[in-house]
Amino acid sequence: MMDFSLLGSSTLNISRIALGGMSFPSVEMGQKIIQTALEGGINLFDTADLYDKGDNERIVGKALATIRQEVFIATKVGNRWRADGSGWDWVPRKAYIMTAVEASLERLGTDYIDLYQLHGGTIEDPLEEVVEAFELLKDQGKIRAYGISSIRPNTIRKWTALSQGVSCMSQYSLLDRRPEEFVLGHLQQAGHGILVRGALAKGLLAGRPAQSYLDHSADQVANVQAEMLKQVNKEDLPGLALAYCLRSPAVASVVLGASQPDQISSALAAWQRVNAQDINFPQLAEAVPFYDYTQHR
Repeated sequence: MMDFSLLGSSTLNISRIALGGMSFPSVEMGQKIIQTALEGGINLFDTADLYDKGDNERIVGKALATIRQEVFIATKVGNRWRADGSGWDWVPRKAYIMTAVEASLERLGTDYIDLYQLHGGTIEDPLEEVVEAFELLKDQGKIRAYGISSIRPNTIRKWTALSQGVSCMSQYSLLDRRPEEFVLGHLQQAGHGILVRGALAKGLLAGRPAQSYLDHSADQVANVQAEMLKQVNKEDLPGLALAYCLRSPAVASVVLGASQPDQISSALAAWQRVNAQDINFPQLAEAVPFYDYTQHR
């Protein structure tokens, strides 16, 4: 059975596992993945205008159209595709956001977005301007709440000081414990719920053969995998990785990506099995050292 929690200071009662829509291989497969997520109790679906040049939003919107009032849709803004399709530019400006939201609403086939997120950012960005745009969109009823997607502590601190946002999406996993140093506690105190991405560390925490990851060598990753297997069976590795993130009271939900429906169903089943076990999380954490976070400020 799915668990739920309020997202930060908002009234959005979201599932503890959410579905990320970055990697749908096709329209048909995307719809199947979303249906599997719904059957598993997931009610938060995260996408972005950047993904597949907007086609990802279309898939999400179409799949959820008949139950729009029963689910929460999150999308992101800030990256603008170039006219020739050669790439995108970072445009954290009010004028662009006010235009981009209309395009996202049209692609999603809805008249409101539950959670609108700034898709990145640095401390040098005009975040005051972004907040002004988001607050205006709230007043207009086009978004219900807003947040940011960032791993940079200084940017996050500036954002929470400026905004009435409710969330921050940040990379976090047993192999990437950086948020434990500066981010988790700060966001919890500020009333911004954390949406975790990258909880499975590109599959390395779900049974994929060990290789280097961030500053960790392949041997170090293998050691972490070995520690995990001391506590759960191989098929429950994804569940343990999810549970590690969700054990923090600062984390509202883990956004899980999938390219096949069974990846969602098996991960949810593993998470439920792990929840019924007595896991030694401190022992797991000891297997992974911190590394310098200042380079990401």
